Amino acid sequence: MSASPVDGSSAPDVGLTLLKLDEKKKKTNFLPEKNTCTEVVETRPRAGCCSSRAAHRPHGEMQSAGGSADRPHPLFGGALSAVIPHSATDTSELREIPDNQEVFAHAHTDQSLIVELVEYQGQVADEDSARYHFEDIAGSNKALEPGAFEVTSVVALPKSDLSLSECSSAWVLTGTQCVSKFNEEARNTVTLHLGVFRLPQFTTDILITFNDPQSINPDSSSAAAVETHRAPWTVQDFHRLLQTLTLHNPGLFG
Repeated sequence: MSASPVDGSSAPDVGLTLLKLDEKKKKTNFLPEKNTCTEVVETRPRAGCCSSRAAHRPHGEMQSAGGSADRPHPLFGGALSAVIPHSATDTSELREIPDNQEVFAHAHTDQSLIVELVEYQGQVADEDSARYHFEDIAGSNKALEPGAFEVTSVVALPKSDLSLSECSSAWVLTGTQCVSKFNEEARNTVTLHLGVFRLPQFTTDILITFNDPQSINPDSSSAAAVETHRAPWTVQDFHRLLQTLTLHNPGLFG
């Protein structure tokens, strides 16, 4: 089945680099590993997540949220929602996505957005949580060597600006990583914006990642699409997603 963006535009080449998280720190009641997507999305499956998104949203059913300035898009079967930017394609129509992820690719660029539920890391202080997850992603992207990643800012998000009142704290990090698309040798420079919502009462951290390619290696498979990029997502689009994230059903966390 071909994918269709949430606003009806054409399907993209899947984003340059989707969030890669290794499977360290697993719990025994995590979701089965067989749900892990191949190639570009790896994950630490999250304990207690809704059993299957397919049970809540039939494969291929799209909801017209991207492209609307105000309409929230349901996530995880409606247990969460947020305003998704224009030109967003639900990647679950292109490949299998783990039950603890919602992944969106821009229809005309290599940008991508990931909403993910991961295990709450109680040993990590709130102010260090965004950097912790950023470095974990860098490790999975094989971008931990000197010069391959950099954190440029970490800022606390005021709870008064957020719809997700259940979080104990929220943080947004901006950094860069030099990563490859799929398993290619060519590496591209990607600005990674990472939002972290801490929910200790649900033993969950919610991660929202905006992957925004900045420099494309000529040998990368993404190079052919560079000239076709138009109407890319902005940091403002990302912050609107963070601010509108809303919890409707705590049963999502088990």
